[in-house]
Amino acid sequence: MDNQRNLLLAVVLSGLLILGWDVGMRYFYPEAAQTASVTDSDSPAQTGAAAGTGDIGGDAKLAQIATLKAALASADRVVIDTPRVAGSINLVGARIDDIVLKGYRATVKKDSGPVRLFAPEGTPGQYFAEFGFVTGGLRQPSTALWQADGAKLTPETPVTLTRTDAAGVTYTIRFAIDADYMITADQTATNASAVAAIIQPFALIKRTSTNATPDQFVAHSGPVGVFGGTLWDPHSYKELAELGGEKPEGAASWLGFTDQYWLGALVPGKGETDSVGFRALGGDLFRSDLLYAATTVPAGDKLTQSTRLYAGAKDSLILDKYEDSGITYFGKAISWGWFEIFEKPILWLLRTLNGLVGNFGVAIILLTVIIRGLMFPIAQKGFASMAGMKAVQPKMKEIQERFKDDKQRQQQEIMKLYKDEKVNPLSGCLPMLIQIPVFFALYKVLVLAIDMRHEPFVAWIKDLSAPDPAHILNLFGMLPYNVPGFLAIGPLAVLLGITMWLTFRLNPTAMDPIQKQMFAIMPWVLMFVMAPFAAGLLLYWVTSNILTVAQQSYLYSKHPQLKAASAKEKEANDRKKPTEG
Repeated sequence: MDNQRNLLLAVVLSGLLILGWDVGMRYFYPEAAQTASVTDSDSPAQTGAAAGTGDIGGDAKLAQIATLKAALASADRVVIDTPRVAGSINLVGARIDDIVLKGYRATVKKDSGPVRLFAPEGTPGQYFAEFGFVTGGLRQPSTALWQADGAKLTPETPVTLTRTDAAGVTYTIRFAIDADYMITADQTATNASAVAAIIQPFALIKRTSTNATPDQFVAHSGPVGVFGGTLWDPHSYKELAELGGEKPEGAASWLGFTDQYWLGALVPGKGETDSVGFRALGGDLFRSDLLYAATTVPAGDKLTQSTRLYAGAKDSLILDKYEDSGITYFGKAISWGWFEIFEKPILWLLRTLNGLVGNFGVAIILLTVIIRGLMFPIAQKGFASMAGMKAVQPKMKEIQERFKDDKQRQQQEIMKLYKDEKVNPLSGCLPMLIQIPVFFALYKVLVLAIDMRHEPFVAWIKDLSAPDPAHILNLFGMLPYNVPGFLAIGPLAVLLGITMWLTFRLNPTAMDPIQKQMFAIMPWVLMFVMAPFAAGLLLYWVTSNILTVAQQSYLYSKHPQLKAASAKEKEANDRKKPTEG
């Protein structure tokens, strides 16, 4: 009767876990919305305060652009065209506010068009970079119209924007772009007035968070940068909004905003900075600021400052190339974490396998097999240690019983037993601990690698970076309703549950009835919990479980004393169970 009650309790708790997991995931990692506010939240009050301090607070004007198409229809634009990037520069405000990535589709549909990274202010996905000047403590208006000396920015043809203010200071911004994702902006102020001018070049990135990817433990999304030679990424957008702003300590190597697969970042050039940091503007709008130190430019003299802008994909090969060229820890824009030393070789191997077989899903399977194979000697050593410990269990119990009133003597005798039998109680744990960072690194690679995005596997799985789209409860889409998140069980999740059940079944450790009931339920609870994860991750876990079953079967056949000892313990436990009425 007690066992039935405990089993019922375990089922209820498991159901609450499934529901709670789904609610918690939706609360802490909400899905990115596709719409945003159409007004700028830089208030007049902020602008007034900024005017007297040399800050680069926003203009008082509120943007009221209705659609992306309308925003990009203006004739005051310079086209951007490179092998990887297309878009335009807005001559109003000298803003780079139109960037699409040619190598990546917005969705798995072939006609979905490229991923849009930057979009003009006021549009649903507003995200842009602006370059300008603060002169005499006043920011030059972001509504000013610049003149361009060319119609198209390409890797071969730089473009220079020019404007002159009422005081006679001429400002120029020369934009150059490479074949990847880096834009260089050389900002020059020439003082043709009769008096000296105090000038500060600035650059900023402003974006909405409503279309940002969720901030996860393994993949940061939000403000990011390297300051004082250290990666800085402690805050999500929500946390930054609560703080209002943040100015990290140390010289900035680069700063901006990151998504799971995309990055917009400013790279300061040589020259002292006045203010570098992040701020929340309200209304889901955020900004990273780079304001250079004030310089007195005498009449007839000029000032030049260079800044770079990265707007593109978080491809590790490209980021590492820029890091090698001198941008400190630029490759850490990808959230490698502590196990980078394992993750990068795993990613290289995954790319190599994908190149050989031409299917990313098959590459994941092969990668898991290879890593399991490399870890097998360590696992084998762990099992051998477990077998040795099982063999000395009867002698240990005898010592514990004989010296139960003398703990010091008991410990001495047990240590002597270990030495005589040549066993080490810790040697079974060490191999397991060694494997943890390797398998966690493999998991992180599958989360972080942009290579897995929109990669197909088999017929119904068109994107390994998205959850399994087939759901059993609506007969794989044949029934006209959507399955709630916590019930969205697909074939891969079912395979995960089955293979996990098999691994538990093969575990010969003797358990009491409650443990057995929990272990019987746990695979199916985990099936529900893990179903919303990316299909590529489920494929990895299923493959890993199958290999675990094969590995355990082999090792138990090589060490039959493990099963024999567990069988004896099970018999002893059964004899101790009270008779049920």
